[in-house]
Amino acid sequence: MTQEDLGYTPATRLADLIRTKQLSPVDAVGGILERIAALEPKINAFAHLAAEPAMAAARAAEAALMQGGPIGPLHGVPVTIKDLAITSDMPTQFGTLMQKGNQPGEDTPMVTRLKAAGAIVLGKTTTPEYGWKGVSQSPLTGITHNPWKHGYNAGASSAGAGAAAAAGYGPLHQGSDGAGSIRMPSHFCGVFGLKPSFGRIPSYPVSAGDYTSHNGPMTRTVADAALFMSVTAGPHPADHTTLEAGPADYRGRLAEGVRGKRIAFSPDLGHARVDPEVAVLVAAAAQRFSELGATVEEVKIPWGPLGPELIRLFWPAHLTRLNAKLPEWESRMDPGLVACIREGDKVTIEAYQLARERKYAYVAAIHRWFENWDLLLTPAVSVAAFPADRLNPAHWPQHAWDWVQWAEFSYPFNMSWNPAASVPCGFTAEGLPVGLQVVGRRFDDLSVLQAAAAFEQTQPWADRRPALG
Repeated sequence: MTQEDLGYTPATRLADLIRTKQLSPVDAVGGILERIAALEPKINAFAHLAAEPAMAAARAAEAALMQGGPIGPLHGVPVTIKDLAITSDMPTQFGTLMQKGNQPGEDTPMVTRLKAAGAIVLGKTTTPEYGWKGVSQSPLTGITHNPWKHGYNAGASSAGAGAAAAAGYGPLHQGSDGAGSIRMPSHFCGVFGLKPSFGRIPSYPVSAGDYTSHNGPMTRTVADAALFMSVTAGPHPADHTTLEAGPADYRGRLAEGVRGKRIAFSPDLGHARVDPEVAVLVAAAAQRFSELGATVEEVKIPWGPLGPELIRLFWPAHLTRLNAKLPEWESRMDPGLVACIREGDKVTIEAYQLARERKYAYVAAIHRWFENWDLLLTPAVSVAAFPADRLNPAHWPQHAWDWVQWAEFSYPFNMSWNPAASVPCGFTAEGLPVGLQVVGRRFDDLSVLQAAAAFEQTQPWADRRPALG
């Protein structure tokens, strides 16, 4: 197996090879670290690479394997963790100079579960400053480059995870999603990303963003995402928002498909602008589900136009928690973040509370609508990747902080807590990936995974790789 092939080998296959002693954890982790060393910092997917600790963990995993003791489902399999998730043995810097070198001293429960399953953490992947925007750059780490086109956006706060998955830096990458930050980089980078139902995977510390942040997997195959879910999902006492139920049989039931499902397709959620190339690819992908035995119908979305006003109030309002940082740090912060914080200053407590009332009505409307549909298909993002030194594509309106205008499809399901995934569905004429969003009813993560797996079988994507030299 070449170094490149090793980097792109799915976790399901790596775990089998390691368990049957056809591949050692040392060779698996060492080979992927060699690939990372050859390609970094050209892509710049890591805020912190923990090569030596990873190799020490790989040697320990190999010794355990040779001794014949019990091993976990991810024994010796590499994984990356986003720089917004706290880790005991690596810095968590939140993409900001304000937190440079910050060492929390404990693992978030999701990381504890991955390690307990035998996974080996390679390092922390990059994020914009405090994860605030949909563009892959920060004052701390600079630009994270899209593997499909250098200098282009790898997308949103899980950008390093998306770039790492696309570049073949191993099979499993943890992301988090507060307004699209798993689905957007998955779309831009041509990988699979699932934002599970809110509370499915524990989050600690619990985010201050009014319960909108979800942890989830970013992978090259749907089966790998199902494997990640089976290890990380389930309640945890440190997160009072986690769901009581443990993980479903995500891997075992993955192949059940979508036959007989009622699937709605909305090209615009009733209000969103979409670039023509993206729209054509997504519409064609939506129709593939008819071939898979589902009933697919293009529909009007009555609640869709109510979302833009809500996100543009809540996004800056929630960032006002950083106001106290401005006197000392403003000159070293992302200017767009500063503008967004100042926009939030305009939101009164009364306006915020009234907006929450409208939000809860909006969420209720989404769930009532889903009573008649099993799944909803939309574009994942309105545009393909664009230069990462811009907040908005050149052909879109420019704004000091509003990047949401080209990302109107994701935040509704952060507010409503529905599971939603970005599934690779094609490439533009320039060779840039495009994602189809698959949204399920709340709690029905399994149906989203099954739909994505069915599409993956009829229109595979995992074998297509960017030319990285």
